[in-house]
Amino acid sequence: MPRMLHILTGPTSVGKTELALAWAEAHGAEIVSCDALLFYRGMDLGTAKPTAAERARVPHHLIDLCDVTQRIDVTYYVTKSRAAVEDIASRGRTVLVTGGSGFYLKCFFAPVADEVAVPPELRAAVAAKLEAEGRPALVTELRALNPDGLGALDTDNPRRVTRALERCRASGRTLAELAAEFARQPAPFAGWEVRCTQLDRTPAELDARIAARVGAMLRAGLVDEVRRLRAAGLEQNPSAASAIGYRETLAMLDGQLPEAQLAAEIARNTRALVKKQRTWFRTQLPPHRVLDAATANVADLFS
Repeated sequence: MPRMLHILTGPTSVGKTELALAWAEAHGAEIVSCDALLFYRGMDLGTAKPTAAERARVPHHLIDLCDVTQRIDVTYYVTKSRAAVEDIASRGRTVLVTGGSGFYLKCFFAPVADEVAVPPELRAAVAAKLEAEGRPALVTELRALNPDGLGALDTDNPRRVTRALERCRASGRTLAELAAEFARQPAPFAGWEVRCTQLDRTPAELDARIAARVGAMLRAGLVDEVRRLRAAGLEQNPSAASAIGYRETLAMLDGQLPEAQLAAEIARNTRALVKKQRTWFRTQLPPHRVLDAATANVADLFS
């Protein structure tokens, strides 16, 4: 019989935390976070990280793993999440994955990263070429390494072009060969049965919850949190520094955004994120249940 993973997802501010805690308590579960920002120590208020009291109710995994300067990628997440899931299962406990970071969430259903290791010196060399010669030079080299074409690669996107060239140089293979190898990879959790439930709310409800959450974050001291994180090196990690709540506060501290507009700007960007999340859940996740968070109850969450 396959082992079982339960996944509770949904857009930011929908109300995953309390339902996840109640379900975990009722089913002897431990929670594995699927939120790309909860890894970072000190990023507490802006991420709505589970509080100490909430973590005392149910054991949580993959929270506060590293300093804010350390860059995290999906390969790291796969390694850590597999270890956490195996540990929980080995103790006879139920696994509940919760969060809304789409690309990380996808690893529970499908392969998300190939096995091409790019040495730091190669990454630096490609970055130097991009800086000195520009994106077209990288595309020219890629075409030379891929005589059968570049497939669906977005050659106008410098980041995608850079990653493609790194992988071709590091592996000695074409993009088509790498894609074929990737398609043959087993999913990280191929031996598990996965049940996924998505929570949602009406746009008006979600907008009100976002506004309330932003107000609560600011009253609790988000600006001071960002000041502390900046002193600790937040801006050395572009992914963390550009997270909603943090990038707007940094802009305010630098005089680029009036303080009176801070809450509205965070809320506006959060609403834009929710729109992207909903599209991702609809187009990237396999068929799954969608429940109204306003009426969902613990007993029916995964029935």
